[in-house]
Parts: sequence; structure tokens; C-alpha cells
Amino acid sequence: QVQLVESGGNLVQPGGSLRLSCAASGSIFSIGAMGWYRQAPGKERELVATITSGSNTNYADSVKGRFTISRDNVKNTVYLQMNSLKPEDTAVYYCNANVRRTSWSGTMDYWGKGTLVTVSS
Repeated sequence: QVQLVESGGNLVQPGGSLRLSCAASGSIFSIGAMGWYRQAPGKERELVATITSGSNTNYADSVKGRFTISRDNVKNTVYLQMNSLKPEDTAVYYCNANVRRTSWSGTMDYWGKGTLVTVSS
């Protein structure tokens, strides 16, 4: 099995910063792309940012210039540094990883259970 555990969600004032972490553990041979998604109340889940194993990144237009995704391939961990937070960033943030469990298996997407970020004064 593979587990993804997010941490770092909290209540923060507008303009503030938070850093989310997501650690992957379990039966892992390699991890390809990792990413962060979010789901606000009453809305569909949306992509926030992704990062490949070679550290190529992609961001939603709404977070470009404010959020930074990074990863530590030794620790199997992905991070999301969020600056200049806005009330509209309020959501549950989910971690995603594309994992190969053995050298001969295909890849599969795994999801964490989410961490709540609330931006409010």
C-alpha cells in the first residue's frame, strides 16, 4: 500500500503565508509527477500545482507568482509554499502522487485525505 499524508493546513489572515507538506510512504519503487489540488465548499476539485520528477512545474493561473511547489525525492515529499494568501484560497488541499510500486508494475495515482486551509480575518 501507499499512503500520502498532508500537513500544514491552518487558519491564516489574508496576506499571510503557509507551507503545506505531503509525505508518501509504503511500497514505493519510484514516484513520477506529484501535485496539489484543492476543493472549496460547493466547488469541484481543481489543480493548484504539479511538479515532475525532474522538477518541472505547472501552476494554475490563480496562484502563479504566489505559490511555489517543490519536492524532496529522497524523502518522497512534496511541498507547497503559499504566500499572499487570499480568502478565495480557502479550501481543502489534497496531495496527489503518481507512483510505481515495483520495477515491473505500471503507475497509479494516489491521493491524500486533505488538509484544510482557511484564509480569513
